[in-house]
Amino acid sequence: MKRMDTQVMSRDEIKKLYNRVLIVVSISQIFGGAGLAAGISVGALLVQQMIGDSSFSGVPTALFTLGSAFTAYSVGKLSQKYGRRIGLSAGFFVGGVGALGVIVAAIQNNLILLFIALFVYGAGTATNLQARYAGTDLATKEQRAKAISTTMVMTTFGAVAGPNLISTMGHVAESLHMPALAGPFILSMFAYLLAGLTLLLMLRPDPLLIAKQLEENHPSNQATLSGDSQGQRKDGIIVGAGVMIITQVVMVAIMTMTPIHMTHHGYNLASIGLVIGFHVGFMYFPSLVTGILVDRFGRNAMIIGASVTLLASGIVAAYAPTDSLIFLIIALALLGLGWNFGLISGTALIVDHTTIAERAKVQGTIDVFIAISGATAGLLSGIIVAKTSYGMLSISGALISLALLPLIGWIMKRK
Repeated sequence: MKRMDTQVMSRDEIKKLYNRVLIVVSISQIFGGAGLAAGISVGALLVQQMIGDSSFSGVPTALFTLGSAFTAYSVGKLSQKYGRRIGLSAGFFVGGVGALGVIVAAIQNNLILLFIALFVYGAGTATNLQARYAGTDLATKEQRAKAISTTMVMTTFGAVAGPNLISTMGHVAESLHMPALAGPFILSMFAYLLAGLTLLLMLRPDPLLIAKQLEENHPSNQATLSGDSQGQRKDGIIVGAGVMIITQVVMVAIMTMTPIHMTHHGYNLASIGLVIGFHVGFMYFPSLVTGILVDRFGRNAMIIGASVTLLASGIVAAYAPTDSLIFLIIALALLGLGWNFGLISGTALIVDHTTIAERAKVQGTIDVFIAISGATAGLLSGIIVAKTSYGMLSISGALISLALLPLIGWIMKRK
């Protein structure tokens, strides 16, 4: 990238660049949202179809979440060194290759290839989440949560469309003499590649590189951290990471087994796609309002909101009548909303307590732990349901969500 003379950039020019970055990242998020939907919706069903045993239904989520963990660290390092454009576009391209691998594995009915491809496919999930940070690079402290939520809300359009195209893409796959469950991954492949191309071609100049130059020329831009001690910064990072990890564990565990639970009770792919569509929609669509609430009422208040919402989700999922599609939609919508509250408030805490010189690397490292926690939750969810029930899994998730409350209490005492 040609180095811009940031010494002469006015506040209005920085604001225009900030707005342009939000637009470009938002466009990529529309494609990225469509790409991540396939793994959420039919990954578990594809493995169950190949193996014939629901005990292993959590394996796909575990695999692409582990792949997400590996990619999160790599994207973070690439972004810190070369900028968001290179790091994010590379991650989406790798995710597209993984989706292609899943398609080939489904055609060949090759379980080993499927597992490898799902791991690679996880790169798209990691990159889609990492993109939320790009909007904050040029944001003021008062804009950070809103910047995060603006890019996330655009994911909704693709993420909701993806699950609701399951049946349609299944017919497309069958018309191409492929298994129906390979269809959603055809959508994922093209969606991730388009997301990567959008960032590679349009994210110029790079927001992270510009932010670094601004810090070099105007160190006072980082004054928001000057009043924080090293201990306070560390505490903020720990709490932000903890919030995102807990919400990820609860969300992934319940979400992973919902399609299996529905299949066992006679629901078809269209119904599963509808429920997951609402779930993913509530993961992302409330983001714009969430960002405003986080900036206005504070990070801690919204973390409490995340705990209460996830608790309600687990209870509704556990006690919902098995023949009630409406109750399942409500449970999964609440699950997505609670995750949304936790992710945005936790992300804002991380941005608040890191400098631009370390931010991308720290963000990538934290996303690794989030992904590993999600992978563990996805893997264990299948075992828990096989040994007990979907209701027990949901109640367990509800109880885990309460761990957010003592986390808030701890940080309040440390201040």
